[in-house]
Amino acid sequence: MSVAPSSSASRSASPSASAPAATPTQADLLDFVRRTAADSALIASLPLDPEGRTWVRLEGPGGSEAWLIGWPPGTGTGWHDHADSVGAFLTAQGELKENSLAARLPTDGWKTLELSEDVDRERCLSAGNGRSFGQHHVHEVLNESRAEHAISVHAYYPPLPRIRRYSRTGQILRLEQVERPEDWQ
Repeated sequence: MSVAPSSSASRSASPSASAPAATPTQADLLDFVRRTAADSALIASLPLDPEGRTWVRLEGPGGSEAWLIGWPPGTGTGWHDHADSVGAFLTAQGELKENSLAARLPTDGWKTLELSEDVDRERCLSAGNGRSFGQHHVHEVLNESRAEHAISVHAYYPPLPRIRRYSRTGQILRLEQVERPEDWQ
């Protein structure tokens, strides 16, 4: 289930509407998601669905794309990347697990890769914890709780040009689908 953004849910990190926006860095995005996750009224305003993720689009710093996302128990993203965007996300409520690959993958021209045994990384991100990441970061995010929702804040710059979705069986990673903004907005 998605939730359409309302004017009260959209937030701007710009100190002045007339100030020119600087290109945000990974550190800027991480600072933004930290500050946004600390907004208890915003976090409490997100409608939560017992079966599907919910989300509201936010205004991020410097023209970045930002999202507030609700995760029911047992939900996740599947393996994906954010193409040429850098990003950051932080858990505002509950706990999320991130599985990621510590390897730079070719950006185009492949369908199947065999991963080496030492590329897997795992992070458990409880409320107040998050991370930033660079371009072509491949990961999956999961709420492994059996009973509790999680809520997180995400920001990407430049705004997501595409998301590549992957399937994984053991050490085999397969490109399954390429999504463009019109597919999820």
